[in-house]
Parts: sequence; structure tokens; C-alpha cells
Amino acid sequence: MVTLRKITLENRRAVFKLEVAEDQRRFVASNLSSVASCYVLATNGGHPFPFAIYADEQPVGFVLVTYGTTGYDEPSFAARSYCILRLMIDKACQNRGYGRAAMNEIMAFIRTFPAGPADCCWIPYKHANLPAKKLYERFGFRDNGETFNDESITVLRL
Repeated sequence: MVTLRKITLENRRAVFKLEVAEDQRRFVASNLSSVASCYVLATNGGHPFPFAIYADEQPVGFVLVTYGTTGYDEPSFAARSYCILRLMIDKACQNRGYGRAAMNEIMAFIRTFPAGPADCCWIPYKHANLPAKKLYERFGFRDNGETFNDESITVLRL
């Protein structure tokens, strides 16, 4: 069973050790960098929601959901939207369905509107990251034609 869990003093090191395969590193920041971004976002009026992704009792990935502006280049509709800013599954745990199961949990969390109302959720991703694009499309996300920092923007109406 895949669940989202808060990052705690007890699990933080295990989460920081998770990493994608060498050829995927160009697509996603490290989990440590992402957690540090949470501090910057939170102290500048943002609403970050970092989670460890667990398969049963084993951490297998990381996700960072944000609400509102992120401080990064973003689409004009970002101010009242949720964003899946980072999502990764550890290289040893890929191709086991954890990404798909995690997206189910992530979308269920977002649909509780924990930081406020929103019309959509968006995800920035590198155009060359075809597995990510396919995953997002399975959940109804569609590219809207915008690009920021060499990343395509895919959007889902909530």
C-alpha cells in the first residue's frame, strides 16, 4: 500500500538518500534541495507540502506539492492553483507501479484543498521526460503549450 507521510526527524535521512537513476538526474532536484526549497517557500508566503512516499513501511519516493506562487517562473494561473513541483521514485523502486499509486494519493490530497480553493493543478516537467509525461496524462493532465525554464507545463482542471 502506497501512502504519503510527513517528513520527520526519524525518516528525513532515508528520504534524503533516495535518488533517481543517473540518466534521470537532469529531470529532478535532489530531495534535500527540495526540502530546503520548502523553507524558502514557507518564509516567503508560499504553501509547501513535502511528503515521503511510502510503500508499506519503506520510503520509496518524495513529492513536493505547493499552493499559490512558488517564486519560480510559473504560468499566470499559478496564484490560485496547486502544483506538483517535485515528484520522484527511487531508482531501486521504479517500474513497480509506485509512481501511479503515489499520484492517486497526491491527487486525493490536493482535492482536499488543504491551503485554499483552486481550479487546477499543474506540473512543470522536462519535455524529454517521456515517462513522467505519460504518467501525468494517465491522470488527465494535458500540456497547455506554456514553457518555463525549459519545462513544459501540464494542467488538470480540478
